[in-house]
Amino acid sequence: MALLEIRHMTHHFGGLRAVHDYNLSIEPGQVRGLIGPNGAGKTTIFNLITGIYRPSEGQILLDGAPIAGLAPYQIADRGLGRTFQDLRLWRHMTVLEHVKLAHYSKLRYGLFGAFFGTPARHREEDRITRRSMELLEMMNVAHLADQLVPNLPYGAQRRVEMARALATGPKVLFLDEPTAGMNPEELIQMMAIIRKVRQSLGLAIFLIEHRLKMVMELCDIIQTLVFGEVIAEGSPEEIQNNPAVIEAYLGKEIVE
Repeated sequence: MALLEIRHMTHHFGGLRAVHDYNLSIEPGQVRGLIGPNGAGKTTIFNLITGIYRPSEGQILLDGAPIAGLAPYQIADRGLGRTFQDLRLWRHMTVLEHVKLAHYSKLRYGLFGAFFGTPARHREEDRITRRSMELLEMMNVAHLADQLVPNLPYGAQRRVEMARALATGPKVLFLDEPTAGMNPEELIQMMAIIRKVRQSLGLAIFLIEHRLKMVMELCDIIQTLVFGEVIAEGSPEEIQNNPAVIEAYLGKEIVE
């Protein structure tokens, strides 16, 4: 059984069909890519799967259990973590506080412990701090733990957002254009981090990215979306040589 399976997902915004008959199967540890021109519906698919929108039709199964129609926090609790195309970080919080906050959905010490500072609370808080620092170390931003997020370079902010998503304990990590706005050096760093996350944590990863060279290097299987429909699916080599994909990108070499 696939870890995450989408069956015949379709969605309409009023009279506009945004996604049509979308299917996906992600296995544990697999890296999947979703590419396509601007406006193809890629982020809409992420939003449908993670509960921001409810599909008009179709099934979404995580570990064989349906999750379509659940609230985003319920879907996150079941094992789907994500980042966003636009950074969604809090200006008044430090790097460490961002990641610690994501752990609090799974607290164990309860209301009594929170009010009275029980030993269980202190042990849990210590565990959360240690785990948060481990994730920041994985993202190469542990040395910035006490900094307010707006003081960080853009690429570092992106890595903080990824650490926060990992703190929810996902089974599948959704990355929506994780290198958007990055310079070439930051791009190389992010690719190395995604490889590290896959190797160290064994997560399945679902990736939207416009930098096609990155998708070709990182992904096992790639889908190409045009006007809400998948026109091609296969290995990086198959996608790179697919005439329909090349045409969708205006005839440019898709590895550029």
